[in-house]
Amino acid sequence: MSNETEHAEKKPPEDKGRDSSARAMGVVTGAIFCSRLLGLVREMMFAAFFAGENRRWLDCFNQAFRTPNLLRDLFAEGALSTAFVTTFSKKMKLEGDESAWQLARKMLTLSAVFMSIVSVLGILFAPFIIRLLAPGWMNDPEKLNFTILLAQIMYPFILLVSLAALVMAMLNAKRVFGIPALSSTFFNIGSMVVGGLLGWWIDPTFGKNALIGFAVGTLAGGLLQLLVQLPSLRRAGFRFRPDFQWRDSGVSKVLNLMWPAVISGSVVQFNVMLGSVYASCLVMKDGPVTWLGQAFRLVQLPLGLFGVAVATVTVPAMARLASEGITEDFKATLTRGLSLVFLLTLPAAVGLALLSEPIIALIFQRGRYTIYDTQMTAAALQNYAWGLVFYSGIKVVQPAFYTIERRFVPLIVSIIAVLVSVAMNTITVFYLELGHQWLALSTSVSALVNFTLLFMAMNKIAGGMHAGLLFKNMSKLVVSVACMGLVCWGAKVSILADWPHQKLWLRIITLGVTIGGAAVVYFGMNVLLKNQEVSEVTRILKRKLLRK
Repeated sequence: MSNETEHAEKKPPEDKGRDSSARAMGVVTGAIFCSRLLGLVREMMFAAFFAGENRRWLDCFNQAFRTPNLLRDLFAEGALSTAFVTTFSKKMKLEGDESAWQLARKMLTLSAVFMSIVSVLGILFAPFIIRLLAPGWMNDPEKLNFTILLAQIMYPFILLVSLAALVMAMLNAKRVFGIPALSSTFFNIGSMVVGGLLGWWIDPTFGKNALIGFAVGTLAGGLLQLLVQLPSLRRAGFRFRPDFQWRDSGVSKVLNLMWPAVISGSVVQFNVMLGSVYASCLVMKDGPVTWLGQAFRLVQLPLGLFGVAVATVTVPAMARLASEGITEDFKATLTRGLSLVFLLTLPAAVGLALLSEPIIALIFQRGRYTIYDTQMTAAALQNYAWGLVFYSGIKVVQPAFYTIERRFVPLIVSIIAVLVSVAMNTITVFYLELGHQWLALSTSVSALVNFTLLFMAMNKIAGGMHAGLLFKNMSKLVVSVACMGLVCWGAKVSILADWPHQKLWLRIITLGVTIGGAAVVYFGMNVLLKNQEVSEVTRILKRKLLRK
């Protein structure tokens, strides 16, 4: 027997679990990076074609996609996946695979029927829904009617993404993470290719009507996102056949976990949507919806890379551990997840806030996208960025309540968080008449309230959450990110001071040097301060690099 094999056999079970989770998170992170990167490319395409003088029509598309996109975020990364994967994982552990597959067939059939009805109702009631989402456009019939048309085209996307979310949850429970995480990449590919070709065919100048082609492309992307996962599901042992026996304890369990999660799990997305509703009522009518959407797209990149990736791996693990109660292993898994999220998202938040204008200019400022668009989007990005750590933390801590069947706690907390956002938006828009960046700030404040209350509640329910270790690591992160911030600030007043006048190649170099230098300082300081999570990641990376 080789030394390597002996070492593997002697390795403690806890270390094996940590390595397994780290490897899974690495796979998910890489897949999600591809997806979010292509999502950014899709956003760049829209900005180049439809910004500037066409920004009013891009506002229409973004507002029309708001409800389907809300449900995509909610189902693909929220309530349905969380509730289903929790029940599915426990059933698979306690009753075996076949029992779990039976539950999956019932849920797929139920979702297909219910979401088909929702899609039809969405098409029929789109005029009413859009008037609720864009009350400030009531005096602009052309803009309002075009938004309604685009919404009616895109509503069936809800059906496709719901089925894709269930398939994703099944694969994650079977510890298949790569293809499910990569499925959103195929959504972006399908929506760009089909949308771009149809848009060009409808209007070669890419004016207003070309957006109809992109609306159809959204459906094509949703279908591709579902289909690409099916071969992996078949290899995992699943065979689908319609099952209408919905009076089942497993189905009831999923639905009972799901309905409060529908509310609590959608707080961040709901606040973003709420911001777009208030944005339609701003003094500046054309642009704010798009600027807010583009800014949040950049926040979603690290959120998806780190927050969703960590949650994707830790939720099934917590669900399995929760079958034995709130054990030390359960608390340790949750604490490690939060520590890792903070380690990875805190520098991203500070970097996006301090370097917002150069980043926006490099990514979007081409074609019809103007310097004015850059400045307005950067203002929103700065305020969204401060909430990134809390958005990501919510992705990890909130599902933990469903795994221990305390689903009403996040429900109550989410209602409080939404009320905070509504109060801030109402004051800033209707009383103070401030700009769209304050809508972004209210979303961040709401996320701060949400995460803080959730953590305090979990700490109380679990009888302690290793908070001392978490705060010790956090203090090291604050010192490290402060040093990183100085690097960003120094670059901002030196090599990036005249970025609006720099050529593209010079922008790439100066911004790349700044971000690279900031990352080296941040992780270098964490190493010097002996941050446990950095040491763990470094150890696993060394092992992977030295293998063979």
